[in-house]
Amino acid sequence: MTQKFEQPFVIAEIGCNHKGDMSIAKELIKVAKIFCDVDAVKFQKRNNKELLTEEQYNQPHPNPSNSYGETYGLHREFLEFSVEQHAELKEYCEEIGVVYSTSVWDVTSAKEIASLNPTFIKIPSACNNNYEMLGWICENYSGEIHVSTGMTTKDEIDTLIQFFVNHKRNKDVVLYNCTSGYPVPFKDVCLLDILKLKEKYEDLVKHIGFSGHHLGIAVDVAAYTLGAPIIERHYTLDRTWKGTDHAASLEPMGLRKLTRDLKAVHDALAYKSQDILPIEVPQRTKLKNKK
Repeated sequence: MTQKFEQPFVIAEIGCNHKGDMSIAKELIKVAKIFCDVDAVKFQKRNNKELLTEEQYNQPHPNPSNSYGETYGLHREFLEFSVEQHAELKEYCEEIGVVYSTSVWDVTSAKEIASLNPTFIKIPSACNNNYEMLGWICENYSGEIHVSTGMTTKDEIDTLIQFFVNHKRNKDVVLYNCTSGYPVPFKDVCLLDILKLKEKYEDLVKHIGFSGHHLGIAVDVAAYTLGAPIIERHYTLDRTWKGTDHAASLEPMGLRKLTRDLKAVHDALAYKSQDILPIEVPQRTKLKNKK
């Protein structure tokens, strides 16, 4: 029998953990690639005036200690990079050999990021029912479309996949098992939903993935062995930094261990090629009962 498990593909979700600072963003990219050995890094792009109502924009941040502005809207604006800055980050990623990507939260952001022609664009759980945005992406962007399914019902997932089938883009879709929480307790990770996604959609989409917001790295290895070769984890340089996502993120050493362990498990997930492997021959000669 041949090995069936695909190589793990690890995405370091930087999101807004750069704190609105380009130098920190580039340091996050560099450490993720050189020290942690990830395959891709991912940011976020939002047009806050389009995404938020006027009331939402002008209200205080729900957790003032994590806010970078006097209102929630100003907080979000502080953390935004322009499309020109994203182009600079993509160029930097290409220089050091890591895939660049971004989650898009609205039509304007989708258009801006698509103009950079990244390998894949991510649709966050909160936006997987924004069919105006999904429709534009299907018709105008030719790369992979990665979609998370946190806080989404089974019927809504069915509708979502049918939408991509109707647009003949389903084979470009990577569908992620996800629970939306920061951080998510282990009992709410619900890894076995990966099997349900595989059963229903594996033949319709390109891959099944896993986007985790839990603590530690054991769960991700289990997700991989259940059949989710694409693993996305939030990542930061310091979990004590100001911001809501840092606490649910891996620091560099944790991310490095995760990529190491996933590669080790990939190598181990194989059948014996013969009854007695070459490595066993000396031990068999020395130790096996010959009576």
